[in-house]
Amino acid sequence: MTNVLIFGMNDNPGGMESFIMAYFRHIDRERVRFDFLTNCETIAYEDEIRALGGRVYKICARSKNFRLYREQLTAFFEEHAKDYQVVWMNTCSLANIDYLKMAKTYGIPRRIIHSHNSQNMDNPLRGLLHKMNKRHIARYATDFWACSRLAGEFFYSPAILASDRYREIHNAIDCDRFAFDPEARRAVREEFSLTDKPVIGHVGRLHFQKNQSFLLDVFHRAHVIDPNARLLIVGQGEDEAMLKEKTNALGLDEAVIFAGVRADVPRLLQGMDAFALPSLFEGLPVVLVETQAAGLPTVAADTISQEAKLTDRLTYLPLNAGVEAWAKTLLNAAKQPHADRRAELAAAGYDIRTQATLVQTLLEETRGGAQ
Repeated sequence: MTNVLIFGMNDNPGGMESFIMAYFRHIDRERVRFDFLTNCETIAYEDEIRALGGRVYKICARSKNFRLYREQLTAFFEEHAKDYQVVWMNTCSLANIDYLKMAKTYGIPRRIIHSHNSQNMDNPLRGLLHKMNKRHIARYATDFWACSRLAGEFFYSPAILASDRYREIHNAIDCDRFAFDPEARRAVREEFSLTDKPVIGHVGRLHFQKNQSFLLDVFHRAHVIDPNARLLIVGQGEDEAMLKEKTNALGLDEAVIFAGVRADVPRLLQGMDAFALPSLFEGLPVVLVETQAAGLPTVAADTISQEAKLTDRLTYLPLNAGVEAWAKTLLNAAKQPHADRRAELAAAGYDIRTQATLVQTLLEETRGGAQ
């Protein structure tokens, strides 16, 4: 049995959490055990994690009480480091790599750092810490993973990128969960009173990175062009109040639906006619793999890695093309039917059944640590 300690699960069920859970559900849990270390009071999918046999350990967040955080982090590794052969740190930033440092100090032989983003999404201080730790990450990690080349370049030096310790791990999904389902489509559209409406959808943390304020401007124009159009936003985050205020100011309260956090995203995608992701930056977003598996026409900002284009369901559009172009492109996309592209995703290496076997093999490897 290979015991793996994972850091990276937060309370919001976002793309990184979906990525980790997809692999957890499909590895051979008789051979690889996943446990989780978090600084959140509750993490996404916690009940499922426990049901699948994973343990969840919780410590104080560094931002809340640094002294208590250090005490609890040290106590955890003193007690549990001997139980693990691998630490797998999933993160969007190198601002805090204490978990890797402690793993090295306490002798855990495999220490994987996994990049899930391509730019700083936090405050300038964390951006500075990221740059500092980027210079030193090779001292503490033994393996360097990323969801895309852009994400790899954000975290790692050219020397690391050229080494055999660097690997890009696909944000693979269970493609069959997203297969087009007419009954699910009908139910979703009835639930939100969307039966005869063209529906533009969006799933993501309500955060400046995802650029939902721009999306509201785009939808405002789309709604002028077609007053029947509706916008379904799934997610939560720190920008929620601002976005709802803007929705009200634009007079769109009846046309924009904030659905909050949902556990049934595969089902909700069935009820949409087009999907918008105007992010300012990304690694390689899981949600774009999901929308393509669902055969949902998708329009994404060209700031997002071209590696995300796995099928003809995804169209890139520059943000500076403007609100009018985005509105018309989305409304035209909404006229296209869903189309099955699961075979193409599997061929590209994005089906979780094959990718989970690959990651399991990598986790079971035994090799020396960083010097």
